[in-house]
Parts: sequence; structure tokens; C-alpha cells
Amino acid sequence: MKLHSKFSKIAGGIALAGLSFAVTPAMANMPADTVVKATGNPIFTHKYTADPAALVHKGKVYLYAGHDQAAPRHEGYVMNEWLVFSSEDMITWTEHPVPLAPKDFKWASGDAWASHVIERNGKFYWYSTVTHATKPGKAIGVAVADNPIGPFKDAIGEALITNDMTTDTKISWDDIDPAVILDDKGQAYMFWGNTILYYAKLKENMIELDGPIQKVANLPHFTEAPWVHKRKDWYYLSYAYQFPEKTAYAMSKSLDGPWEYKGILNEIAGNSNTNHQAIIDFKGKTYFIYHNGGVQTDGGSFRRSVCIDYLYYNKDGSIKRIQMTSEGIKPAK
Repeated sequence: MKLHSKFSKIAGGIALAGLSFAVTPAMANMPADTVVKATGNPIFTHKYTADPAALVHKGKVYLYAGHDQAAPRHEGYVMNEWLVFSSEDMITWTEHPVPLAPKDFKWASGDAWASHVIERNGKFYWYSTVTHATKPGKAIGVAVADNPIGPFKDAIGEALITNDMTTDTKISWDDIDPAVILDDKGQAYMFWGNTILYYAKLKENMIELDGPIQKVANLPHFTEAPWVHKRKDWYYLSYAYQFPEKTAYAMSKSLDGPWEYKGILNEIAGNSNTNHQAIIDFKGKTYFIYHNGGVQTDGGSFRRSVCIDYLYYNKDGSIKRIQMTSEGIKPAK
């Protein structure tokens, strides 16, 4: 953390406006927060960021991303941690210490792939894609924290979803990209998958399935990266379409479907084979958060960077096609 002029050091602690609190060894070893100001898209240029997920909580946006860390010219994804940023205006961002890594799941061997964070009953649940250490394939774990920046800890001690639970395809990476939403009655749903889109209900404790794993039918060219949000009476299911990936979407009155395919939402994002989105409302506007390959130092498709543009609806509730821009957005007020 940064000490500003209104802070003063005291023996064994820090004084703030006449109050004091002890500095623990863990706090002393934590890296300082870093303030980053976006000047357009991509919004971060000091690190490669991918697979964005976003949470609005108490007047702030919390942006979670995987960290592309592959060496120059390396062909493949190297991702050993997730990152978290927060902002009150979506322009000035604070990067907080690394909140979660695959090593925090003792049963995982690595790969910080796409994830999703949701709040329920004062707890923050982080659904994360990793590679399982003892069972073949990708798996989904759940971490939990008392605040949106963590640190997060494994909530179960084992995977929530493993590859042997979904046998409709022979690939070992069909259990990836979790997306979680609560319906109006408080029922939690998790969507995930690659080539097949699975979904299941979650119990109120958010760490157990509440019923069988089901499949979403009739989504043309579903690849991966589901995201579900609601506006008025409609649920929207957006997802990565074909490969290289565009983003398409469908609409439904119910999270159980049926889903009506509505078309392409986002075109191929420049210099990136993947397309991964989060959609949020914040201070009266709707935002489409995604990644592209726009920051280049021997990067290519394996060095992705988060971008933000506006999302607009038509009068009938359908979504207008996203216009990807270099300028990005204006400060949210």
C-alpha cells in the first residue's frame, strides 16, 4: 500500500486520521498497489491481461484477468496467476497484489485460465479454470474471500468440476471458462465448456452442485467463453463463436432456456485467436470488456490485452454489434 502525506508511521503500525492499526508481517511483505491510467484500448500496457471478468461492488468495478507471461516468440499460453484491478471511473485503475494463483489449489498443477467472481452473502467466490494434477484434463475450482481483492483461498479443497464428470466429448479441455449468475429468486447457475456448453445449478453455499449437469442446445458454433447477464426480462448468453473466435449471443426468458440465437456481437479481435468477454452495467452505462492482441512486443495471439467499449441495446432488447475502438471509453460519472 502507498503511504500518503496524511499517513504517519508509528512504532509497530500506521496512524491514519488519529487511528492506528498494526502492520502484520504479511502486510509488510505485500507489494504496493499500482495506479494505472488508461489512455485508450488496450487499457493496460504494462502487463498482458486476458480473459476478463468483472464485478460491480459498492461503487467500484473490480476487473479480474489472467496474466499472459509467455517469453518472446513462445507459441502457447503461459499463465501462472490471475490479476485484479479496481476503479471508480473505469479509467484510473488500481492494480492490487496478486489475489490468486493455481498453486493455491493444492490439487492443481497450473494454468490460470479464464475465471469468474461473484458475491453472495458477503463472501466473494472465484470460479477458476486450472489443470488438475491427478485427473486428466482441465478442472474448475472455487476460491473464496471476504473482500473482492482477496487474498482468496480454496473453498473446497478439491475441484468442483473435473473432466471425468463430462463425457460427451473426448477433448480434455471441455471444462473451462466458468460463468456464474444468480436469478431473481437467488438460484445460482454456472455455465462452462468448450465445444459443448454445460450448465448446472449451485447450492446456496456456492461450492456444491444442486442437481445434474445439463447441456445448452442449439447454440451455433459454440466454442467457449460463456457470459450470462440480465436486462429487464431477458437473459443474455454471449459466447466465443468459431475459431479464430468472434463473439455471438442468444436470448432467453429463463436461464434453463430455450435460448434463441441472435447473431454476431463482436468480430475477431485484432491479432488474437480468442475472444473473451464480460458485460456489466456501471453508473448508467453498459460496457463490453474483452481482450485483443493490441500490445505488441513479440506478442502475437499469445499476448493478449484487455479493452473496454460501450454496449448498446435496440428497442426490442437485442444488442447492437460492438464497435471496437482504439479510443475506448470516457470516465464513468
